[in-house]
Amino acid sequence: QLIIEHMEEAGDGALRRQFDLLKTKLANEGLFDAAHKKEIPKTAIRVGIITSPSGAAIHDILTTLKRRFPMQKTIIYPTPVQGKGACNNIAAAIHKANARQETDVLIIARGGGALEDLWEFNEEVVARAIYDSDIPIVTGIGHEVDFTIADFVADQRAATPTAAAELISPHRYQQLQKLSSI
Repeated sequence: QLIIEHMEEAGDGALRRQFDLLKTKLANEGLFDAAHKKEIPKTAIRVGIITSPSGAAIHDILTTLKRRFPMQKTIIYPTPVQGKGACNNIAAAIHKANARQETDVLIIARGGGALEDLWEFNEEVVARAIYDSDIPIVTGIGHEVDFTIADFVADQRAATPTAAAELISPHRYQQLQKLSSI
């Protein structure tokens, strides 16, 4: 005989339920609506990057930007992107970038990981900071199969940090060809 007095979800089940509840709440409030999405500039000259200064994501982004369009100016807003309270740091970096108005577009990035590792991007404070941003935001969080609340609110989602850098940087050869034809 088995008598259960209390049962609750554990692991991914509990996190997935939290994710779904917040996703539904924010969707009902209109935070994911296409009408609110800002256009990503075709040629962003000043790119802001919100990520950890020591992770692989920053290296991948900078390498891609340098290879594709080295004329772009990059401004890094270093912030922890994992661990308790990182969500407040991510939101603060978004607010700081908006207060300074020194970039044409922001990339919010983090390399891959388990659901728990990416959880800070599923917090409401990050979603609201992205929604309130005057600067267009591209997310490159995790791997191709990973989706976060931040991705749904952002103006554009890229599958990886490298893909985010490619999305906001024209290829220099295309630009030179365009210039030659003019």
